[in-house]
Amino acid sequence: MRKDIRIVFMGTPEFARESLIELYEAGFNIVGCFTNPDKPSGRGMKLKASAVKEYAIEKEIPVYQPKKVRKNEEVLETLKKLNPDVIAVVAYGKILPKEILELPKYGCINVHGSLLPKYRGAAPMQWSIINGESKTGITTMFMDVGMDTGDMLLKEEIDIKDEYNLEDIHDKLMVIGAKLLVETIDKVVDGTIIRTPQPEEGTIAPMITREMTKIDFNKNSREIFNFVRGLSPFPGTYMELEDGRKFKVFGVDYIEDDSIDNTVEPGDILLMSKDSLYIRCKDGYVIINQIQPENSKRMDIKAFMAGNRLNMMDKFI
Repeated sequence: MRKDIRIVFMGTPEFARESLIELYEAGFNIVGCFTNPDKPSGRGMKLKASAVKEYAIEKEIPVYQPKKVRKNEEVLETLKKLNPDVIAVVAYGKILPKEILELPKYGCINVHGSLLPKYRGAAPMQWSIINGESKTGITTMFMDVGMDTGDMLLKEEIDIKDEYNLEDIHDKLMVIGAKLLVETIDKVVDGTIIRTPQPEEGTIAPMITREMTKIDFNKNSREIFNFVRGLSPFPGTYMELEDGRKFKVFGVDYIEDDSIDNTVEPGDILLMSKDSLYIRCKDGYVIINQIQPENSKRMDIKAFMAGNRLNMMDKFI
């Protein structure tokens, strides 16, 4: 019976909350939720609870918010008292030490947003899109001391269509991951799960930093297209003019065209009108669809061009 399985859930953002909801509604006994400490948010910088904490409080599930879990005796003692059969981890943002991984009867189970062993690390969905993959998915796995290197359990894949950006992939995998977690725990508990060891070789999906979000117009048009949608809507990409002005970019189309005059260099404005902005890149051009000037709001290109201060001599670097 699911109600006899004691689960400690560890997760923080909306992506994790969906898994917590699915576990709760499936009837598991969730004895505690670990989530990151509240963070300042908004203009007033008021402390805001994580999505997981909000749901846990609503369902009267005990919440724990340690700043760290490694070398933390209080956390270890709390977990021993909670006596979980399973620790379910979804986008928690902290690495669990060996003594915690070995604590639950059935182990620690993680929901990871890629088709392992590809894209181990903090930003698997982003890098799958940026690198032009045609498919991605969810892998559930037993956790070990490595970074996403534990034995694989269940997988489900989806196509990465051109019309999908990061938000689309995130929302689809969030739902798939939640359902796959319930199925995984059921199979682990009844002994029907199949463990598949990962090969040592795998690709890494490092965290996205601000310095990594600038558009490089020396790249191919398709690469820029994938880069923009892989980081949209958060954190978003940006392009910069020679004069230092920056513009966030959330959506582009692209055209591969080798007939463009070679005097037009990557980063040059190729075409500008009341409702369009075309920028030269390595093998053609990109068409800017959604943009956000500094100290302004996000808008479609027509609204931007109605009040823009660009001219054909401007160059993006």
